[in-house]
Amino acid sequence: MEMREMPRKPAIIAQLDQKKGGVNTVVMTNYKCDKNEVPTQSANGSTVPLVDTRKLDPEVGEYDPFQHRKDLDTLIHLLKGSLGSGILAMPLAFSHAGLFFGLFCTFAIGAICTYCVHILVKSAHELCRRTRVPSLGFAEVAEAAFLAGPKAFHPWAKFAKAMINMFLVIDLIGCCCVYVVFVSKNVKQVVDPHYELDVRVYMAALLPLLIPTNMIRNLKWLSPLSMIANILVACGMGITFYYIFSDLPPLDNVPPMASFSSLPGFFGTAIFALEGIGVVMPLENNMKTPQHFIGCPGVLNTGMFFVVLLYASTGFFGYLKYGPATSVGSITLNLPNEPLAQSVKVMIAIAIFFTYALQFYVPMEIIWKAVKNNFGSHKTVAEYGIRASLVILTVVMAILIPNLGGFIGLVGAVCLSMLGMIFPSIIELVTFYEDPGLGKYNWRLWKNGFLICFGLLGFVTGTYVSINEIIYG
Repeated sequence: MEMREMPRKPAIIAQLDQKKGGVNTVVMTNYKCDKNEVPTQSANGSTVPLVDTRKLDPEVGEYDPFQHRKDLDTLIHLLKGSLGSGILAMPLAFSHAGLFFGLFCTFAIGAICTYCVHILVKSAHELCRRTRVPSLGFAEVAEAAFLAGPKAFHPWAKFAKAMINMFLVIDLIGCCCVYVVFVSKNVKQVVDPHYELDVRVYMAALLPLLIPTNMIRNLKWLSPLSMIANILVACGMGITFYYIFSDLPPLDNVPPMASFSSLPGFFGTAIFALEGIGVVMPLENNMKTPQHFIGCPGVLNTGMFFVVLLYASTGFFGYLKYGPATSVGSITLNLPNEPLAQSVKVMIAIAIFFTYALQFYVPMEIIWKAVKNNFGSHKTVAEYGIRASLVILTVVMAILIPNLGGFIGLVGAVCLSMLGMIFPSIIELVTFYEDPGLGKYNWRLWKNGFLICFGLLGFVTGTYVSINEIIYG
């Protein structure tokens, strides 16, 4: 039987764009393939092979994208990246769902979020092999999926990448706004016994401190701030648990299940706390053996199990301890007015202040990459101007919306339902649409359809409830 030669598709190769401050950005470029299927780039009348032509492990196909990666302590970084300020809002989430139903829902949403990360990383691995690149970021995975999928999807590649970048920017800028409210409310509780001021005054007072801190353009200079923030959060959480476990009331002190009308508030707050998809692709891209990331038990499953367990414990016991009073939005605001408890509020406030600069770095990079070519020789001045403008924007938004609980729910419902559930499901559908297909009885279509509908339900209801809470709360 005569074998026909399959037509060769152009490969997409990632080039590293070395940016100021030591940040490498993947740039997608089309290349033609020679007869040996080795991508080559034409330059000055010659061709330069971009990958090694030696035979690779047959288990990973023609191209092994993982041989160029380096190992890091990925589990530790996953725990650190997923354990954010959202853990302090988990008692608030439980107040929307009830004590035992909140526990069930926390593990359910944690399992769904973890599974969505699985399908995103699995799609990224497949696309790395197809496009012959070592690694892809979240937005690049979406672009590559639409380019590698059916022809009808190709025109949507740039749009898919732009949408993910847009929601990443909105999400992280929204988190920065939450941080401003969070820091201001904790500082206010410490200062109020001595001199009482409106919380908006504290937000405005943060501006002269935030602007110079966020003028730092090199990520390595922010690393000491991250280390200090981690130490302060660990100490603060330890003292917080000391107060939570002191004289716990009986289990029947709070309702086991809240009304269904308040469940959307749980969804927005819980997914804000649990969804760490923004840190997943950078961590996975640095693993030498990424199969261990989504394996069984695997780095992802192990890390997310401990993250969900810690979040569920904080929500369960925090709500049991303080009951309906947890609606203030952060468990630290429920601590008593005594020196040890006040020190927790100061430590957490300083830690979140430092975390603001780290959170701000990513949206600034996305925005600057999109607009920097419009400023000619004035790029440095323009970048500093954009940085200052964005910081001012976050403070102004925080002053306009000082409702911490509603703000957290809104960011979770709008952004993280899209990034954590809807986009990964769409990416998997497009990636495997033709090879291996939708599966028997189209099970892949039905499964991802459920995830998309669940994400949209949380998006709509969570946004509605959060906006109502902000307006009327």
